[in-house]
Amino acid sequence: MDLKKEIKLSDLFPGRKKKTAAPEEPKAEKPKKERKPLFGRKPKAEQPSKEQRPKSDKAPKAKRTASAGRKKKFVGLKVGASQIAAAQVVNNGGAQVVRVARENLEHGVVVGGELRDPDTLATELRQFFRKHRLPRQNVRLGISNNRIGVRMFEIGGIEDNKQLANAIRYRAQEVLPIPLEEAVLDYHILGEYTDGEGHTKHRVLLVVAYRDLVERYTAACKKAGIRLAGIDLEAFAILRALAPGSQAVEGGNSALVVVSVGHDRTTFAVSDGKACQFTRVLDWGGASLNAGIARALDLAPSESEPIKLSLSLTEPSIPAGLTSEQSEKVREAVVQELHAFARELVSSLQFYQSQPGSLGIGEIVLTGGTAHLPGFAAELAKLIGVRVRVGDPLANVKTGKKVDRDQPLGSLAAAIGLGIDV
Repeated sequence: MDLKKEIKLSDLFPGRKKKTAAPEEPKAEKPKKERKPLFGRKPKAEQPSKEQRPKSDKAPKAKRTASAGRKKKFVGLKVGASQIAAAQVVNNGGAQVVRVARENLEHGVVVGGELRDPDTLATELRQFFRKHRLPRQNVRLGISNNRIGVRMFEIGGIEDNKQLANAIRYRAQEVLPIPLEEAVLDYHILGEYTDGEGHTKHRVLLVVAYRDLVERYTAACKKAGIRLAGIDLEAFAILRALAPGSQAVEGGNSALVVVSVGHDRTTFAVSDGKACQFTRVLDWGGASLNAGIARALDLAPSESEPIKLSLSLTEPSIPAGLTSEQSEKVREAVVQELHAFARELVSSLQFYQSQPGSLGIGEIVLTGGTAHLPGFAAELAKLIGVRVRVGDPLANVKTGKKVDRDQPLGSLAAAIGLGIDV
């Protein structure tokens, strides 16, 4: 199994073509199997041709137009620490979300983006897809983990595609602390320019993930009967859902930051409106608030989840079952945890802006289930000093009749982005 084909960065950048290394044979003869689903059906070439098919006495059907029947349908799948989320998206001149689904996942199956129990996940996925009547083909899986490296750098003085690929691979050994024999590697050419001396330079976005991390997810999906069309980084998916290229920042002088708060980790991504420029995973999530509340009230973290869900940072309300004094302790604990989160965000923003070619920060868009906590965005904006708003993952797509726009969909943002074809 060649897992290098599973991370398709060419799917993640609107209007751009991936510049790949020149194959050994002419490009026209390059096998098309690279674009087949990971566990795909037989190629069409193995099916009977029109001349081989038995003739029918029925009147011939009207010919279909060239564009008819070519809708691209994907199921975006995100497996988090506390739930499974999916979105079925039809891409036909624009994305339409026709179905969304989510179910709780037993704690301990996935921890910090690492799949700990592939057999249990396979069972859960099989039941999940059956219950919500989701197709098991053309599924895109999102991953987010600290063991995935994303770097941007420049390479100059190379015109030949094959030499460029070799140079990028060599450079990967220098910038990423992952042995290449243990890695899944892919890259995307963000652009090229000619310097003052007439040399061509390429701006490269490199992604490297540990092979065992990817293999555990693909094995679980295969066991569940799911055929993967590809694996994307969650950072790219949430940018597709919340910061599409059509909303590129005017003048290119400010960046948009998307922050997806999960159960036990947060995905942080920076975009110039066209491509992801920087991303990292923070060890902070909704579970951090649960832990803070549990310490304040001397409870188990699992007992604090209902309290968090009934809490508001904008109104002095008292959650059911708490006294006024307990309610104040809870609010103080939550604000204290938000201070820790804000410091993590500021540190990430400062690191990004220390990189060559970085942009100013235009705004921060929040998503994820925790983002819907009343007052969460306003409190972060106060602490960071940058505009913060809660993003709507359905704002840039059409929706089918089975999708309820009134329910909070922050935890589905990554799944929706995974299903969008670009």
